[in-house]
Amino acid sequence: MAKARKPLVVVTRKLPERVETRMRELFDTRLNLNDKPMSQTELAEAAKTADVLVPTVTDRLDAAVLAKAGDKLRLIANFGNGVDHIDVAAAVSRGITVTNTPGVLTEDTADMTMALILAVPHRLTEGAAVLTDDMRWTGWSPTWMLGHRISGKRLGIIGMGRIGQAVARRARAFGLQIHYHNRRRVAPRIEEELSATYWESLDQMLARMDIISVNCPHTPATYHLLSARRLKLIRSEAYVVNTARGEVIDESALIRLINDGEIAGAGLDVFEHEPAVNPKLLKLARAGKVVLLPHMSSATLEGRIDMGEKVIINIRTFLDGHKPPDRVLPSML
Repeated sequence: MAKARKPLVVVTRKLPERVETRMRELFDTRLNLNDKPMSQTELAEAAKTADVLVPTVTDRLDAAVLAKAGDKLRLIANFGNGVDHIDVAAAVSRGITVTNTPGVLTEDTADMTMALILAVPHRLTEGAAVLTDDMRWTGWSPTWMLGHRISGKRLGIIGMGRIGQAVARRARAFGLQIHYHNRRRVAPRIEEELSATYWESLDQMLARMDIISVNCPHTPATYHLLSARRLKLIRSEAYVVNTARGEVIDESALIRLINDGEIAGAGLDVFEHEPAVNPKLLKLARAGKVVLLPHMSSATLEGRIDMGEKVIINIRTFLDGHKPPDRVLPSML
């Protein structure tokens, strides 16, 4: 008897070797061994030929690309939690299921958020640069490189989902007072556990916080949620930390306010137009006013392997004729 054809799975970026090997065992898998991001033309070609497409955050699967998808493509198994790079509504309208990998990066992202919350007020990167950028360090001084303690300060979390709650748990251990704004108020037991204060009005919360942490997804509703108007509400002594998506903040307005001393500084792991980084941000980083990281908050080997395993589970479940556990619907966005 002829062997059943394995489904063609096209993977758009290089994944951990363990994940790629398992995919090769299970499916007819086409890998991206040189890790070069696919162009829109290459993505459209992959969508024409694949049974399953495994994209990442760097792949823009808009309506134009999906319009060129072949009849074979029935699943987009995203390698990542955020799906703002995928036109989910267009995919679903064509009968294509979309899945993601929620939950596996919560602790890693929360760790990096906490690292930035510490790094910005304590001027950690400025201090490190003194020793690594050929500056002359003359020794300890009681008034040199003074930062600010975070214990006792108010942390305002925008987005109290899994990551926001994980950030809150870490922040409490450092003595921060937890405040949050969310589409829906969290359960009373979670508020009690975190000693968290809920603000229905984002504007009112922003005006009272010492540190703002952005932990919400990028959706049409959260694009420039921190607009120029809202950023002006933030106190001049306060800091902004973003490990979510760059599009949530009006980056140009943030740069202007930090440059003018109306916001004390920022810690950014994501950017509005990445991989491009605004030269004005780089100038602020060199001046010690911001800490910049290259979208690495989820960059742990363990996390990437967990993501790959979730992708494989979603693919296998779908191919077995069942609803995959991490299906994404337009109504969820």
